[in-house]
Amino acid sequence: MRNITKPTTAKCNRAIYTLFLLCEPKYVSCVRLAQILGNLSHDSINRFLWREDYTPKDLFDEVAPQIELEGGTLSVDDTVIDRPYSNQAKAELIDYFYSGKHKKVVKGINVVTLYYTDGQGLSVPVNYRIVNKQEGKTKHEYFLEMLAEVKAWGLKAETATGDSWYASKNNLNTIKDKGFQGLFALEANRLVSVELETKYVQVQTLDIPQDGLIVYLKQVGRVKVFRTVLKNEIRYYVMFVPNLDKLDSITWREFQKIHDQHWGIEEYHRALKQVCNIERFQVRESRAIRTHIFCAIRCFVQLECLRFKGQIINWYSLQRNLFTEVIRSFIVNNLESNCLDLNNWEGIV
Repeated sequence: MRNITKPTTAKCNRAIYTLFLLCEPKYVSCVRLAQILGNLSHDSINRFLWREDYTPKDLFDEVAPQIELEGGTLSVDDTVIDRPYSNQAKAELIDYFYSGKHKKVVKGINVVTLYYTDGQGLSVPVNYRIVNKQEGKTKHEYFLEMLAEVKAWGLKAETATGDSWYASKNNLNTIKDKGFQGLFALEANRLVSVELETKYVQVQTLDIPQDGLIVYLKQVGRVKVFRTVLKNEIRYYVMFVPNLDKLDSITWREFQKIHDQHWGIEEYHRALKQVCNIERFQVRESRAIRTHIFCAIRCFVQLECLRFKGQIINWYSLQRNLFTEVIRSFIVNNLESNCLDLNNWEGIV
């Protein structure tokens, strides 16, 4: 975060910009916000975006007082912020990445996130990385960096989860060495053995009961495999615990509970795009883009805290209800003035 050495005279700040992201339904730009407020120039808003220097540690410091730091579930996943019409030659963070949403490589910004669900049911992002291919790091490296950081910052999660992309041998062994319980998706062709040091077969060839099957995952060790069916697609998951003696006692119900917590990161990414306006920005400079993304993430944190406290029903209700009175007045006033008459349609404006 930018250090303030004297009282600021800036007219635009994060509070203003974050509230704008929460309420603007479509047109997110410096010009649009200036038009709404009237007493603020678009240059002032643009300067706010490129002068700030928010970091993932700033995010953690802000959410840490809201969450229980011990015993929760830490999930990793990444999402692509679609920017199909941007020129990647003029913005270093924009490149081509594989998108699970589109099932193909698309142009955009790739964000890797650690998403934490505590014992109370409060779920917030606690660390993130904006992928910059110029750094030469893989998403696996970003993940392990973030995992080490949150542990150093004081987060003591009990469980780590992720999809099959993050279920590499190195990742799983690192997570085990750090003492986490883990749940990760597996590709159907991952090699397992029912008995130690015997012939390895693909996990998809096994007959897996509902309460799971203990196997040896190649180059990882003793784990328990579960099988699910979603949208007619068979999926495989591996679970492991620090105390291997407790591996056999893991039930389907426990697996399902942790799996549901992991699914929260998918819902988080959807909300970021639909109600936090993370994809809508009209700046090119890297720091300005990073500031916008940070503010969008903080929008979600604010919504989740409101939901947790019961002040809103869900993340979508704030924006959905924001225009209720305006729309009601529009309909009532125009019905009273007979503006539904097609011959007098200009009266509606």
